[in-house]
Amino acid sequence: MSHDRTRAGFKDRTRVADARERLLAAAAPHGRTETVPLTAADGRAVADATTAPTPVPGYDRAAMDGWAVRAADTFGASARSPSVLFAEEGEAGSEGAVRVHTGSELPTGADAVVKIEQVTEVGDEVEVFDAVAEGENVGPTGEDVAEGQTLYEPPHRLRPSDLGLLKSVGIDEVEVAERPRVSVIPTGEELVQADPDPGEVIETNGLTVSRLAERWGGDATYREVVTDDEDALREAVERDLDHDVVVTTGGSSVGERDLIPEVIDEIGEVLVHGVALKPGHPVALGVVEETPVIMLPGYPVACIVNAVQFLRPAIREIGSLPHDPHPTRRATLTRKVSSEPGVRTFARVKLDPTDDDDRADGDTGGDDPAIEATPTRASGSGMLSSVALADGWVVVPESREGLDAGEPVDVELWEVNE
Repeated sequence: MSHDRTRAGFKDRTRVADARERLLAAAAPHGRTETVPLTAADGRAVADATTAPTPVPGYDRAAMDGWAVRAADTFGASARSPSVLFAEEGEAGSEGAVRVHTGSELPTGADAVVKIEQVTEVGDEVEVFDAVAEGENVGPTGEDVAEGQTLYEPPHRLRPSDLGLLKSVGIDEVEVAERPRVSVIPTGEELVQADPDPGEVIETNGLTVSRLAERWGGDATYREVVTDDEDALREAVERDLDHDVVVTTGGSSVGERDLIPEVIDEIGEVLVHGVALKPGHPVALGVVEETPVIMLPGYPVACIVNAVQFLRPAIREIGSLPHDPHPTRRATLTRKVSSEPGVRTFARVKLDPTDDDDRADGDTGGDDPAIEATPTRASGSGMLSSVALADGWVVVPESREGLDAGEPVDVELWEVNE
């Protein structure tokens, strides 16, 4: 990286999609797997096709309370002319009936179940007032899951309900992709962890980014603050090249103390420096010895915006996780949001129901949504409260010069649990 380029600033900024494409080209899946118990598999991506070793249910079962019978013994039964069968236990012989409950195994010899309300017990006999067909009111073997059925394939990310299903077929551990190892290195000589003196700032970016990395499926190492010194920065990055991705916070712009892009350019390659997004255009992306390096800006909101745009997809790519979008909520914008043409803008908003919002929570449909999105701050990348107190953000695409008040928008709920 030349000093002329440093002095020139960000005259040319890479579009978000192009920058992400360059980063992901350097972020190959690590290919490592591990076997974990189901209790530790929530949120993990399956590493291989998972099939059911046993069927569910593993036997024919009664689908309701009643009497297990041979269907042929009930043919012609009616309210006026019931079939009379013998009450039995164990097996259902010819003209016999066995009392069963919902979910219980179907007795040998039986092939149907008569509902309890269609039967009257008279001593050792039962009167059946409704004929049943073979298989009626019976849950057959494998009705829920067939033996050998493929349940999940990569890159499916396991959910709690998936774990229950795996346990039901007799699986107690599963092979999953290892969590990508993420090193998070906060930088800046002004940063302290507590009790700042004048001119000092409490370190928050590293904490926030490391926790986001964990939420997105990574295994994060939150490092101590590194001062603005080229040798110290180089040593910190090289120490963590055994990780799958290295993330730095702060020092990514073009000022005298913004040293990390130059350090990466010396020991590796800077792929992108300056992206057309707001807030946070001074982000830089690079690679050192095949390890992607994401250099996030120091302003908290800019740091978070870029972490969502670049670190999240990098973790997903490296960890063989699906690139699922964040959920959105449809809302009406209460105020105009301005945007620079050619720049993707992230406007933080607070969601509030209108007086006529009588729909169930989570309803996102309709062209006239009854949820209002009020911008908390359209600019100001240093105001952490503007994002911490927001419910999400509205993305203004590069092709727009802003959004108008009253316009229906999709609010990206980027901080929900994944």
